[in-house]
Amino acid sequence: MTLLDRILARTRADLEAARRRLPPEELARRAADSPEPRREAFRAALADGPCPRILAELKRRSPSRGEIRAGFDPVAIADRYGEAGAAALSVLTDGPFFGGSLDHLRAVRAVTELPLLRKDFVVDPYQLDEARLAGADAVLLIAAVLGDALGELLRAAGERGLASLVEVHDEVELELALSAGAEIVGINNRDLRTFETDLSVFERLAPRVPPGRVLVAESGISGPEDIDRLERAGAHAFLVGEHLMRAEDPGRALCELRGAAPRAAAASQRGRA
Repeated sequence: MTLLDRILARTRADLEAARRRLPPEELARRAADSPEPRREAFRAALADGPCPRILAELKRRSPSRGEIRAGFDPVAIADRYGEAGAAALSVLTDGPFFGGSLDHLRAVRAVTELPLLRKDFVVDPYQLDEARLAGADAVLLIAAVLGDALGELLRAAGERGLASLVEVHDEVELELALSAGAEIVGINNRDLRTFETDLSVFERLAPRVPPGRVLVAESGISGPEDIDRLERAGAHAFLVGEHLMRAEDPGRALCELRGAAPRAAAASQRGRA
């Protein structure tokens, strides 16, 4: 059993427990009564905002790297990211393997107007309702996880007003995403089965994406030179997590990654608010 298999097995078990605590019908009702997600704002932040557009991630730990940030404070980190000019925020909500929580997403939603992505292993519409109720504007849908069910989950997310970042790692997954109608495509440089990263994955796949889609480069980004390299290959935005989370000051690290002085980045962020 691969690590991904273990994660998915635990995800499905936790999902069944969540259904027993709160039946799907009641969750769906509460989600429908919650504020409308800002689907278009999420897409625009990744396609039209000031460059480079960083989807800055809040992540406590990872199964391959262990503890990434001691004293993890999602509200403080979200504030620093906002000051540093993040285009949008990605919040890990998987608990067993990444130390995340929907409570983290709710807490961040309460303190920022930036578009929010729920990053998790989504396998069921129930999790889409959870995401909307917690304040997400978008969800991550992983082609390697969903397979032929990707199109169904993509439609279900749209019906709930959520944007979808559809993640792929190879040619087969990319074709699946494009056939399903993905508008925002994330090319993950990390293989979810081995957790190894290689920026050439993006360079290989990006030319296969037709015009009109938003292209997000994910994983393995650790400096402005990586941003430049991936931008030349066609990236519109960049999902960065571990590099920022390991920094003493994630906000300053984000500024350095963007090539912006902290005050200038904060001014840019205020101008978008």
